[in-house]
Amino acid sequence: MILTINSGSTSVKLAAFECASGATLRHVRSAQQSGPNLSAVQCLNEFFRALPAQHVKVIAHRIVHGGDRYVQPLILDDQAVTALNALQDLAPLHNPPAMRWIESAREAFGAGTLQIAVFDTAFFARLPPVAKHYAVPESMGASVGVQRYGFHGIAHESMWRRWSELNPQLADGGRLISLQLGGGCSIAVIDRGRPLDVSMGFSPLEGLMMATRAGDIDPAVIPYLEKRLGVSSQEIVTRLNKESGLLGVSGSTGDVSALLAETSARARLAIDLYCYRARKYLGAFLAVGGGCDGIVFGGGVGEHVPEVRERILTGMEWAGIELDSAMNTAARGGEAQFNKSSNHIQLRVLPPDEATSLARAALGVMKSD
Repeated sequence: MILTINSGSTSVKLAAFECASGATLRHVRSAQQSGPNLSAVQCLNEFFRALPAQHVKVIAHRIVHGGDRYVQPLILDDQAVTALNALQDLAPLHNPPAMRWIESAREAFGAGTLQIAVFDTAFFARLPPVAKHYAVPESMGASVGVQRYGFHGIAHESMWRRWSELNPQLADGGRLISLQLGGGCSIAVIDRGRPLDVSMGFSPLEGLMMATRAGDIDPAVIPYLEKRLGVSSQEIVTRLNKESGLLGVSGSTGDVSALLAETSARARLAIDLYCYRARKYLGAFLAVGGGCDGIVFGGGVGEHVPEVRERILTGMEWAGIELDSAMNTAARGGEAQFNKSSNHIQLRVLPPDEATSLARAALGVMKSD
């Protein structure tokens, strides 16, 4: 049995898989829990008791940040855990909760149970230098770990894999633009399996406007607000992560569906900004990829909110992008295609399957171990 753990600061998605013959994985059970006082050990024990087979052979964890060192799944022995703890400065909001789940899994299943880390940054480790580097002196750049790492890599890779399965006539999937729109949002351009660029950079704060994250912002804003508001730079970064985006602009919520139902000027501005930023990146990534064969949407918003997809794509006929409004409206929560039949660029909803990606990585480690 393979157990996958996809954890956030106050939530977790658990899944279990059985290994059939060869490399076949069979999904057994999934569960999702959230709350500020979530007990990791209790969640794991409850999930374990509900499994039909009471033996977990390997546990795979989604880890947001692997730095520039970890670009493959990593067996989590004591040395690896110490090394990952040293990366927490790179992802102070994301890696610490994952490390706590690793310790809780060890407590729940014993130190002898194999655990591995699968990194959200790994898929983007092959970004070209022009996409990876910032325009800063070397002493302020990659030599001290300041570069564009990219995030949501497991989700984007999952969408690319499914896209490739659906389009075997395209070598390695051809040219794809993938949008992961949920609480966090990102867009990537992929050429035959190799990422060319992604909106998230040094941290998951860069790029698209998100539920509570500002996305792209002039860095000179931070010292200005430090002086103007009389707060620390860390406090400002925290507010850019947790009090900005849709929530900050609307003043009410970071929930897209709720904002679409509101009539206030602030709610309308929040949605307009959200879709404008995504369309702006889409145009840029069409240039980076020299066009594309398909555009796919995943994530809670990307899969369930047709109006957002329509607002992002409307007006892009110049690029050969034309959606079928009726098909788009019907596409909610599952795989669907919604481009006009005459359109050479496919438009699809493809929910990423991060749990299966984690289990596949675990299976690979088991085979090589």
